[in-house]
Amino acid sequence: MRRPMLAYSAGRFDPESFKGDIPTEKCASDTTRRPREAHTMPRLAANLAYLFTERPFIERFAAAAAAGFTAVELQFPYDHAAGAVKAELEKHNLTMLGINTPPGKAEAGEFGLACVPGREAEFATLFSRALDYAVAIGGRQIHVLAGKLPPEQRPAGETVFIRNLMQAADLAAEKSITLLIEPINARDRPGYYLSRVEHAADIIAKAERTNIRIQFDFYHVQIVGGDLIRRFETHLPVVGHVQVAAVPSRHEPDEGEVNYPAILAMLDRLGYCGYVGAEYRPRGRTEDGLGWARPHGVTPK
Repeated sequence: MRRPMLAYSAGRFDPESFKGDIPTEKCASDTTRRPREAHTMPRLAANLAYLFTERPFIERFAAAAAAGFTAVELQFPYDHAAGAVKAELEKHNLTMLGINTPPGKAEAGEFGLACVPGREAEFATLFSRALDYAVAIGGRQIHVLAGKLPPEQRPAGETVFIRNLMQAADLAAEKSITLLIEPINARDRPGYYLSRVEHAADIIAKAERTNIRIQFDFYHVQIVGGDLIRRFETHLPVVGHVQVAAVPSRHEPDEGEVNYPAILAMLDRLGYCGYVGAEYRPRGRTEDGLGWARPHGVTPK
């Protein structure tokens, strides 16, 4: 695919510049839209950092498959051999979506290094580890954690973030991997560099790489600014993945202030063909809270 010319005016992302360059004729790993006449229910994926945590990590793949999920996403699986994870995926016929880049010094509160000035070499090492792991398990996406910055370092951080993303995206493209960047609300992650969808879209436009997309988590977007349907419609051309959880509880998406039946219907109406990641904290045993997912194809085997 040719690299599109990305337009932004006064430093802002212009979604119109993407419309002619996003393929819609099929549902491929690097596309998120299908023809408007092809309507099917959104596909749900289990985030195994949140769901089925009653079990040891390596047993969660079987549990997800038994519950009716056909795809999974992870966060930080690095303590487990890639071969063992790959074996579980193949054994249970699960599609592997994405992982996160390692957070850095988690004990020091770090949550990524991609935007942190002076830490470029460390970021490159962390990203290389993530890319090797994702390829080994058959993953499709890597969520690049931006990191935390104090306000006075944010202008320099943008330059570092864009440069790091460009270099990482070029390496990922060789392996057919899509990079994701995710706006995260400041209540859950104080000091995180990226919090607004509009900022993420602007970063993508400036990086000028077609394999960098937004991870649009409706939980975070609602907390930060709401207006979910219009904001998703606006940014769909650069959305690479979607996640859901109730607001404000972060429990199953069948309570709280977000009308998820309307959200899922909207995804179908717009022809979104990616997966919807179930990234929430179950109120109790994971299987007992999956009633919301039954109408969307998640039924026990």
